[in-house]
Formats: sequence, structure tokens, C-alpha cells
Amino acid sequence: MSSALLAWYDVHARELPWRVSPSDRQAGVVPDPYRVWLSEIMLQQTTVAAVKDYFHRFTFRWPTVRDLAAAQDEDVMGEWAGLGYYARARNLLKCARHVTEAHGGIFPDTHDELLTLPGVGPYTAAAIASIAFDRPETVLDGNVERVMARFHDIHDPLPGSKSRLRDLAEGHTPLTRPGDHAQAVMDLGATVCTPKSPACGICPLMPDCQGRLAGTAAELPKKTPKKPKPTRYGYAYVARDASGGWLMERRPDKGLLGGMLGWPGSDWSENPSPNPPFEADWHDIGAEVRHTFTHFHLHLRVLTAPMPYTAAPAGLHIVAKHDFRPSDLPTVMRKAYDLWRDH
Repeated sequence: MSSALLAWYDVHARELPWRVSPSDRQAGVVPDPYRVWLSEIMLQQTTVAAVKDYFHRFTFRWPTVRDLAAAQDEDVMGEWAGLGYYARARNLLKCARHVTEAHGGIFPDTHDELLTLPGVGPYTAAAIASIAFDRPETVLDGNVERVMARFHDIHDPLPGSKSRLRDLAEGHTPLTRPGDHAQAVMDLGATVCTPKSPACGICPLMPDCQGRLAGTAAELPKKTPKKPKPTRYGYAYVARDASGGWLMERRPDKGLLGGMLGWPGSDWSENPSPNPPFEADWHDIGAEVRHTFTHFHLHLRVLTAPMPYTAAPAGLHIVAKHDFRPSDLPTVMRKAYDLWRDH
């Protein structure tokens, strides 16, 4: 499997801004662990297409892990805005500072040492060790699970079959070019062995794929049905002072949107209580934000009023007109701003 896959990868590898191509790798070019780590953190729960622009901006602004470690928290959170799963951005800074302070700005090169870094779990440690340092670690993402399930015709549903698929992937991981092998399996899943309508006719593994031979490839991997997501509701209050400054809050570090700027609001629940930041004749703009998080759907009513004070209420602060950038807001808060602006 690995020989056929690597031969295919040498010709068809995707060009990605964080990747060293197979030809460059064979010519002696070594991947930058910082760029590999940064891309892996960004790619968690996010697509390659969504990550590319963020990766370019981050590496232009902070080209090394030391540069990122020295960055201001609010600058990093602002650049991350819109990418989602904001705990990753907080861990990104923690990890960059830990690598800089405890390791002299040099990433550890083994799976076990990488696991000691903030925000680095088993998958990410395996990916960095494999791709950046060419160690024979087993990298198991959704693409690899799909390839393994189809190649071996595994019908046990995910997530219960994850350990079995990991064992199978480990059995295919070679000692020669393990980093390229890991990326080749992921590329195959992303471009050929896709979730719907796999292109079996051009797959380098076609002759030995048990799922194709059994006629079951397209229906694999099977998954245990997910429970439907509940819907929560809330209020968002958009207000400006006489100078055009915006009344905002910075959310607690822990929890959803941790550390991000947002509009003052209510709790998010099935029956939220209105919680305006000050007494005023709040106007409901007649439109609501609809946003989906990992575990629930959210509907936010947007209300607006002019702010009669020059000082922000306790726990809130004013962002001056010239300092306000909608792009720094997390997506759900930017949606509220867009509705307010259109209104």
C-alpha cells in the first residue's frame, strides 16, 4: 500500500503553503516545525480552504514561533477571528510562549515530548512528529479513517471503530518517508477517496481495496447517528456613544468565544432573560442571528440603542470608532454587527 501511495503522492501531492513538496523533501529541504504545528492547530475542525488565508496572514505577521510568542493577545485573537474554536487561539499563544521559554524556540521532535506542549493532543503530536521530523507515527484524521475503512472494508461504525482503524493505519506506516506517507493518505482521502462518489477509477490503491471489490466503498465509513442539536436563544445589545465608540465586552477566557470581543448580551439558553447593559429604549431590529456551534444552534435577537453615557458600565468598555474592526469579531458577533449595519 505505502509504495503505491508514495508513487502517486510524488506526482499528485497538493500544493499547500505549509507543506514541503515531495521533490523538495527528497532534495533535502526540511519542513519548518513551526509552520507544521501552526497549520495543524488551524486545521482542527476546519477545512484547508478556510485555513489558507489565515495561515498566510499569521506567518507574514509572525514568521517564527518566537515572533508569535511576543505578540499581544488581542492581536492574535483578532487575526484568528472567524476561524472558530477560539480555545485553539489561546492555546496557540500558550504553546508558542512555552516553546520559546522552555525549549529556546525549538520544537521538540518526539511524540511524547510534543504531547507536553499546551494544546497539543495525540493527533497533533503524531502529525508534527511525522510531517516535521519524519518519524513513523500514525496520523489518523477523518480522511485517513475513511481510506482505512474502505481499503479494509470495515463496517463497524465510527467513533467506536477508531482504535481499529488506527491499528490498521499504523500497520501501513513505513519506516521510509513516514511523513510523506502520512500526507499521502490524507491527500488521497481529500481528493480521490472522498466522502461522496469516490473516484475509484483513478485511485492508486484500487487493485487491493476490499471495499471496492465488495461494492461497499461508497457507504463507508459507517457512523453512529448523532443526536440532534438543541437550539438556544439569547439577546445581543449593540450600542454606540456620542463619539461613535462601541460598547463591548471581552468574554471570559474559558468557555465559548473565550477571550474574544463581543456585544453585551444575555445568557444563551432555551428561555433567556433580557439583560441590557444600561437602561434605555432598546429597539429590536426585527432580525435575528442564526449560528451553529459544535453542540447547539443559536438564535440571537439584536437590539440597539444610543448610549447616553461617556463611560462604560462596569465590566464593559468602549472601543473607539477608529479602533473598531468588524473582522476582529468572532463570526456570531460579526453577524450581529452585519444585521445592525443593514438595519
